[in-house]
Amino acid sequence: MYDIVILTDHRYVNPKKKDWYTKQVLDEDELLLNALEKKDLSVCKKDWSDSAFDWTKTKYAIFRTTWDYFERFKEFFDWIESTKNRTTFINSAPIIKWNIDKHYLKDLSESGINIAPTLFIEKEDKITLAELFNKTKWEKAVIKPAVSGAARHTYKIISKNFTQYKAIFQQLIQQECMLFQQYLNNITEMGEISLIMIGGNYTHAVKKMAKEGDFRVQDDHGGTVEEYQATSEEIAFAKKCLAKCPFKPIYARVDIVYDNNNKPSLSELELIEPELWFRNNPKSAELLADEIFNLSLQTKG
Repeated sequence: MYDIVILTDHRYVNPKKKDWYTKQVLDEDELLLNALEKKDLSVCKKDWSDSAFDWTKTKYAIFRTTWDYFERFKEFFDWIESTKNRTTFINSAPIIKWNIDKHYLKDLSESGINIAPTLFIEKEDKITLAELFNKTKWEKAVIKPAVSGAARHTYKIISKNFTQYKAIFQQLIQQECMLFQQYLNNITEMGEISLIMIGGNYTHAVKKMAKEGDFRVQDDHGGTVEEYQATSEEIAFAKKCLAKCPFKPIYARVDIVYDNNNKPSLSELELIEPELWFRNNPKSAELLADEIFNLSLQTKG
């Protein structure tokens, strides 16, 4: 019986080849594993889709590097449904259900959180890009799926040349809900700032920059990361985002992009399996271990 399982995907369970990226992932998981063991918790690391593991044999399971689910959405959702009553997820299954669909941005916007101006295009809607640009009068926009990751099907579109995206947009909205967002110019000028929050408190931050000629900051697309010290305004904004969240996540990453009025706006509130850059601040892994240990004490009580 384990106190907690650190959830990863098959690529990061005893890999034979370790490039710089894989080593980075392993280091992140190892920092948390060591921090949990220092609290005298029994810990192991498992592929979330490991069919041989009995999930009733662990009290908790924490989502960390489960980064293949982007290509396995249905399988992942089915696994959550079949497993959520066999162990306790961190963050919880209700948090995951809410956070995995970007409609949560609409919920937060309605609660007073600044986000990029966004229209939600529901599945099988008959609207066209021409109609959307005519309606919004935006010169530049971004389309992305409501359920996605790693910038899957994320495209920057200019009103003058949207025709080349007509077909893919129509194809996508037949299959899933899409977001049509005003493009924020500061994404290429200032990048995206990620604030790591443990137990609702700020621990550290990074700034992600897109490679030249791109707007996607993910390293999958050539983006880079640098350490960053968040301002008091950015920390206050991140705390406000969590305060307006309908749940209290143990860990969170608040991604901020300055909007076209140079105001902080919420790009993403990452509550499922965000990279938390423990390697930049190992103390944050210890703080997360403290939160989990305290949760286990509450459960026993």
